[in-house]
Amino acid sequence: MQIAESSTETKTKKTSAIEVYDTTLRDGAQSEGVNFSCSDKIKIIKLLDNLGVDFIEAGWPGANPVDVELFKTLPALKHSQITAFGCTRKPNITAAEDKVLNMLLEANTEIITLFGKTWDFHVTEALRTTLDENLKMIAESVAFIKSKGKRVFFDAEHFFDGYKRAPDYAIEALKAAYNAGAERIILCDTNGGCINTEIYKITSEVQKLIPQAKLGIHAHNDGDMAVANSIAAVDAGAIQVQGTINGYGERCGNANLCSIVPNLQIKKNYSLIGANIKKLVYVANSIAEIANISAAANMPFVGSSAFAHKAGVHASGVAKNSETYEHIAPELIGNSRKILISDQAGSASIKEKIEHLRLVKDIDDSQIPKIIERIKKLEWKGFAFEGAEASFELLIMDILGTKKEYFELLGYRIIGDTFAGLKKINTEASVKLKIGDNVVHTVAEGDGPVNALDQAFRKALRNIYPQVDLYKLNDFKVRILDSTEGTAAHVRVNIETTDGFNKWDTVGVSQNIIEASYMAIIDSIIYGLILHQAKQN
Repeated sequence: MQIAESSTETKTKKTSAIEVYDTTLRDGAQSEGVNFSCSDKIKIIKLLDNLGVDFIEAGWPGANPVDVELFKTLPALKHSQITAFGCTRKPNITAAEDKVLNMLLEANTEIITLFGKTWDFHVTEALRTTLDENLKMIAESVAFIKSKGKRVFFDAEHFFDGYKRAPDYAIEALKAAYNAGAERIILCDTNGGCINTEIYKITSEVQKLIPQAKLGIHAHNDGDMAVANSIAAVDAGAIQVQGTINGYGERCGNANLCSIVPNLQIKKNYSLIGANIKKLVYVANSIAEIANISAAANMPFVGSSAFAHKAGVHASGVAKNSETYEHIAPELIGNSRKILISDQAGSASIKEKIEHLRLVKDIDDSQIPKIIERIKKLEWKGFAFEGAEASFELLIMDILGTKKEYFELLGYRIIGDTFAGLKKINTEASVKLKIGDNVVHTVAEGDGPVNALDQAFRKALRNIYPQVDLYKLNDFKVRILDSTEGTAAHVRVNIETTDGFNKWDTVGVSQNIIEASYMAIIDSIIYGLILHQAKQN
């Protein structure tokens, strides 16, 4: 009987459209370390419009210079509707006299989202006004905005906390907004402390008490429940979910739309953004780049590690049938599977990884044990090939005997010195290489020893291999592997290189940071040369 009911419920939900309301530009901008410019916000608006979200909360008109400029330069959109955000009028004045409400009207958006207090504690302690005056503030503000031909969404701030402590008053506040003409009543877990069973129960009760109201959910993530709470509210009758891309927001963030959307659309068959869901990873990464925040690798659905498999048993299972260790196909949301190479890898992991390499394709199965053994020895020394696929591929070539030797290192030296009267340290590197029958000895200066060494190698190779001038170091990371050893600790250096079209990652490990850097640089150059030669062929 339960199975039949579940099947019926799923069929019903396939026809249920859920509105997606994004507040990355307002709530998300309150994240520590996030500072969007007007140009940033316009870029994000275009990304969200292309993703197909229904509503984009652009900001609070008049609150800051960026939002003032933004509402004057909003781009034309294909799908999304822009909303302006602000609060109800101040106590003891008319709505027409309130500056915030008038600024909202000047923003010239069709939809205005007003937030008001629905928790009696906040009314008396934060607003310092009477409960009755707060109800008038809500009703008169909504009615005033409606009288100007605008659509109004009402964010019921602190609603769930208010309902748990004074349910009658919280409902009165909702009715004040609804009766004044608010099209959506958004129930907010502003402090982010509720759990999903509470959200479901309370949302269901609200729907019964105000049956004609169209409800939404706005959850914060202080209890790490924002996504679950948003889904619970939808199951209880809410037709709109509010949240931010990547879960950006004040304190612990807002509900993450990158998890809410695929859970509702893929797992529960609601209609949200349709085929655009395949753009989700691209949009998440693009907005992370604009926000200048590294995208969390372990973020569900959209993270670079969301479908990464390291253990040999897992990789073996996925190679046979992806459903063994993946809850959805990564391609559904624009992600891809990664087989990580480590000392935990088995034969299946190696085979799967080799299938996705650029230069090495087919190898004899008899070579697999040698590869695994070499990886285990190197990782014991501190190497990590998860983020250094180019070094891994060179390792395979070395074992197979197919790695080309473009040059032989005869030696290098690095000197650091200061000039009289100058605080800056001058760094010089000299490199001696044998290229064919020729010995090349070059000297180069740089901004530090690693840069000087890199420049010296390029200078030595330039006449024979001019393509090295195309190689640019995109990223350089150093990690201490055994901090208890102090300055004698082993370090791991990871380098990301690009030739303008391709990117590749290499790694080096040593107690000497210069040697570790040298190893990563050499791998980077050799891989680039092999890649260039493969293209020529």
